[in-house]
Amino acid sequence: MSSRKVIVIGGGAAGLMAAGQAARAGATTLLLEKMGRPGRKIRITGKGRCNITNIAERREFIGHFGRSGLFLHQAFARFFNLDLIEFFESLGLALVIERGGRVFPAGGKAPEVLAVLLDWVRQSGVEIRTSAPVEELSIEKGRIAGVVSGGRKIASDAVILATGGASYPLTGSTGDGYRLAAAAGHRIIPIRPALVPLITAGKIAGRMRDLNLRNVKVTMLIDNKKQQEGFGELVFSDFGLTGPVILTLSGGAVDALRNGRKVAMSIDLKPALDENKLEARLLRDFAGRGQEEFAVFLRGLLPREMVPICLEETGIPAGRKAHSVSAKERLRLKAWLKDFRLEVIGHRPLAEAIVTAGGVDTGEVDPRTMESRLTENLFLAGELLDIQGDTGGYNLQAAFSTGWLAGRAAAGSNAAQKA
Repeated sequence: MSSRKVIVIGGGAAGLMAAGQAARAGATTLLLEKMGRPGRKIRITGKGRCNITNIAERREFIGHFGRSGLFLHQAFARFFNLDLIEFFESLGLALVIERGGRVFPAGGKAPEVLAVLLDWVRQSGVEIRTSAPVEELSIEKGRIAGVVSGGRKIASDAVILATGGASYPLTGSTGDGYRLAAAAGHRIIPIRPALVPLITAGKIAGRMRDLNLRNVKVTMLIDNKKQQEGFGELVFSDFGLTGPVILTLSGGAVDALRNGRKVAMSIDLKPALDENKLEARLLRDFAGRGQEEFAVFLRGLLPREMVPICLEETGIPAGRKAHSVSAKERLRLKAWLKDFRLEVIGHRPLAEAIVTAGGVDTGEVDPRTMESRLTENLFLAGELLDIQGDTGGYNLQAAFSTGWLAGRAAAGSNAAQKA
């Protein structure tokens, strides 16, 4: 058991897990939350349902973080998705697994997750102080000595920075942790939005506002070259594109736009049919429904909202009988169905992003403990770090895992070993 005093800055997913684990390991633990109550972002995550993790196996799971995933191997080796599921179920929270391996509370309400987590933290012996922002870290001779909060110093043996990123600032994630980490000497990778809706050129997307396409393939093109692709759900909005498949691709789009490159999204509206099968399907439909006007004929292929867009982009007259559509026009239709392209000219602001890309350079953090390589007994966890994953429960698992590891390591040298 530890006799150390640990201060956790930030009462989000990573901070709450870190505080509870530090206290369970015997440390006297104080959690400082600048907002009036902790866990405000947990309450709204997953559209208010809280997608706490995903049941994907570890290799696949880490793959959803791209290059930043390598840093998470150690944390996931010690506390991963099945551990998190067991953790919540042991607290009496029933869980369900949904499409894509996503794990949600059975009641479908994120506040239930926060409630059981807060009860566990308090029962673990953590002291929680709200409306308690931290102005600075107290560092003496390269090691943590405490923090300054409310103008006074609070001494401690270790500090865990778990302040979150800079998305959803109304929940308290306003980037304070970057300033504190930078003051401790850490390099901050430029922050930018990730998992963020994209703005497209023109008014085409806005004309289909709220239309939801559930099974489409989207390919991101940068300077007209294919870069990434995804499959799933897409939603049109008044400004452009959103939905899970777009959010997953958005990080690459944001970075490309920041570098002045040209970005477009190519939507395959018939991904289950290759070129030959789609050609056969069109020939069959044209033969069987040849007396219909082309606009009516399209209703067998597309949602109502997309028909006028298709007519404009293919240049085929709406009133023409289907049987009189020429082979050249049919090829134009087929090409459009497989490559409906929208130019991306921007993205929604960081305040609307699900997660923040960038953050503390993970090369300066020990992945075995989450301890700073620059300041002794300073630990960092959660979205503050330069790690970001796809939608589907991946980011919240990373917050819980890094928080688990940081809490146990901060409490003592042997506390990070899995029980």
